[in-house]
Amino acid sequence: MITNDIPLRRIDHVRFFVGNARQSAYFYRNAFGFEVVAYAGLETKVRHEAGYVLRQGEITFVLISPLSKEHPDSQRLISHGDGVMDIAIDVADVSSSFQTAVSRGATAVRNPEAIEDEYGIYESASIRAYGDTTHTFVNRDRYQGVHSPGFKPIDADRYSAATAHPVGLAAIDHIVGNVEEGKMNEWVEFYRKVLGFEQLVSFDDKDISTEYSALMSKVVQNGTGRIKFPINEPAKAKRKSQIDEYLQYYGGPGVQHIALMTGDIIETVKAMRANDVSFLRVPKSYYDSLPARVGPIRESIDDLAELGILVDRDEEGYMLQIFTKPVADRPTLFFEVIQRRGSKSFGKGNFKALFEAIEREQDKRGTL
Repeated sequence: MITNDIPLRRIDHVRFFVGNARQSAYFYRNAFGFEVVAYAGLETKVRHEAGYVLRQGEITFVLISPLSKEHPDSQRLISHGDGVMDIAIDVADVSSSFQTAVSRGATAVRNPEAIEDEYGIYESASIRAYGDTTHTFVNRDRYQGVHSPGFKPIDADRYSAATAHPVGLAAIDHIVGNVEEGKMNEWVEFYRKVLGFEQLVSFDDKDISTEYSALMSKVVQNGTGRIKFPINEPAKAKRKSQIDEYLQYYGGPGVQHIALMTGDIIETVKAMRANDVSFLRVPKSYYDSLPARVGPIRESIDDLAELGILVDRDEEGYMLQIFTKPVADRPTLFFEVIQRRGSKSFGKGNFKALFEAIEREQDKRGTL
């Protein structure tokens, strides 16, 4: 039995690789309410790429763009478009975590290194996950800088922090990966064997299907439950599923969506809608049967119906969730906003309504 002896503390940050980091930062600031706190680029003596660090609550996004075609990852933009390249995990000991992971079969991407600047020592190392996504082990216990070496606090004439209006996003609840048909169990085993995760729940094509398409999903989490990674694969069906569509347009496996936790989903979604964020909608009939299906809840059904927020209940409580449409032109990365009132589930009761909503969008794109 694998014991969880890699002390994974939390998701440190999510690193995106995008075509224009400055414009992407503008989007996440103005649509999602993130504060832009740091910059790396030519002005900070970083010659090959530009980067912006964004924060809201305990969430940190890092947006990176190449400054020339010579950048080692520049081909990612042709293959994937904008997307997540790395999920960084805060650990107590980078070298030990890396060596343990590699000894259990992980592919090394970057060996442990400690970089020192005027703010202290920043330690990191990376391993390969699904597709060309990576996990970077990070330790900043001895680092007092704004993010990592090369980044400086944002210059007011580049981005004014005063213009950020947080929408109530507090933390990352889970991050979902899409993999090829037949590969889900392989990656579940990777997280179990290499990082000491446990399988939390499993959904098959009977749980997540419509008349036309289906998928299968398993959720793995670390020992503390603070890091949760659902992994999806397509299932055989009459037409192309959302996972097939993702794999086609992303060019392989990758991060499908990031679930962001809020303490008040109604106010968060109202603020994001006012910021012109587009969300998936389910038919009004979904709300007709909601009271009978989930029982008493604190929120007004009318408010939920107006905003398109979904509800599901398990034995520990209930949860509320809503999904954005893809945030770029490719039908790949999107976001979930989630509020938990005791429930630890992932919205199984909403799968059919949600899947049908996604299929309506696929039909518009001609990819169903």
